[in-house]
Amino acid sequence: MNANEVMLRMAHNNAWANLRLHRAVGELDDAGYRATRTGFFPSLHLTLAHILFVDLYYVDALEAGGRPVPWDEYAAFERTGTFADLRERQRDVDQRLIACAGRDLDDEIHMQRKDRVQTDTRANVLLHLFEHQIHHRGQAHAMLSGTQVKPPQLDEFFLRDELPLREAELRELSLPLR
Repeated sequence: MNANEVMLRMAHNNAWANLRLHRAVGELDDAGYRATRTGFFPSLHLTLAHILFVDLYYVDALEAGGRPVPWDEYAAFERTGTFADLRERQRDVDQRLIACAGRDLDDEIHMQRKDRVQTDTRANVLLHLFEHQIHHRGQAHAMLSGTQVKPPQLDEFFLRDELPLREAELRELSLPLR
């Protein structure tokens, strides 16, 4: 397997893990979704909103959009955004990320920061983003442990023998069955 295939599989894993996590979070009522919990971002809503808006920023950069971090939009979403909207927007950005992951890993990516433009390779930006997603999804997963909803299994993706455990969800996302 080459590096491009690894990145594409990581993007598939990201979409699949978000689908599973969001399905579980969707079982909570709004009060449970917004309840204060232990974590870097102190609720499921704030944690998932952080994942979404960081994904939006980096995927825009991977698409050569040049958009700065959408802090104003993020702040408004923290207050008034709904889980239904978050889930829909996350699924959309996950599909965009899959498209970005299949491109030349040596491409230079330009990320607009507050006071400068940061440049790095597509490979490094993707690795950074995948790590960010896994880190914060793990926090949301742990937060679910403090609710009546059982946290979903998120680590049955790459092994062939475990394909039956994820096959229906991969079909739902129109992802390859492997």
